[in-house]
Amino acid sequence: MAANRSQSMFQALKSISARGGVVGFYQGLIPWAWIEASTKGAVLVFTASEVEDVTLRAGVNPAFAGLLGGMTGGIAQAYATMGFTTCMKTAEITRAKTAATGAKPPSTWAVFADIYRREGLAGVNKGVNAVAVRQCTNWGSRMGFARLAEDTIRRVRGKGEKEPLGALDKIVASTVGGALATWNQPIEVIRVEMQSMAKGAAADANRPAKLTILSTLKYIYSQNGIKGLYRGVTPRIGLGVWQTICMVSFADYVKAWIAQK
Repeated sequence: MAANRSQSMFQALKSISARGGVVGFYQGLIPWAWIEASTKGAVLVFTASEVEDVTLRAGVNPAFAGLLGGMTGGIAQAYATMGFTTCMKTAEITRAKTAATGAKPPSTWAVFADIYRREGLAGVNKGVNAVAVRQCTNWGSRMGFARLAEDTIRRVRGKGEKEPLGALDKIVASTVGGALATWNQPIEVIRVEMQSMAKGAAADANRPAKLTILSTLKYIYSQNGIKGLYRGVTPRIGLGVWQTICMVSFADYVKAWIAQK
């Protein structure tokens, strides 16, 4: 929906299904999502945990410590692993737009090789600054809101600051954090547009040839208005909730288990 801003949720589901049924919903999974998922989590958890621990020991409020940890971890994972993987996943999803020219879309491996040959690492990391802004605000918001929700739950339940919460309470806190963090959906829409493979006749004549975050924002707003900047926010709430449960609540249990060992 972020790539095809004129589509409703139903139309998006229908068009994805038309690409190959259930398999169509897993475009970009192999190898790009596998590479991203197997690396970005480690970078995020390690970086965010270190920053959060240091700031907590300095007496910083847990919510603010979570915000700082999430922001730092998000930036680290964007530049370390997510630039080229999100670029190639978006290429996989949007390369079908080139079919509008009558040409058969190349495979993503061919796209990757061509971009690397022409533009090097900068080419396959196209849009990485937008990814960094997205991840910084994503995980800063997710972890900050989740820790704030945990503090609220502790106060409601009459628990002390150091008392652990139950699994259900942790999940509720992460759900709140993941849902509220989608305020930055415009950054995600900008990122998708910057990494889109739409070219030539398949692209809008008004689309800037050289996309920056600001020029992409102006282009999307001119074409689709404020609503266009929030396309796809509903499914992203579901994604944000799930990722925050995994990377905050579940990660806390993993860290506690490792500490005991």
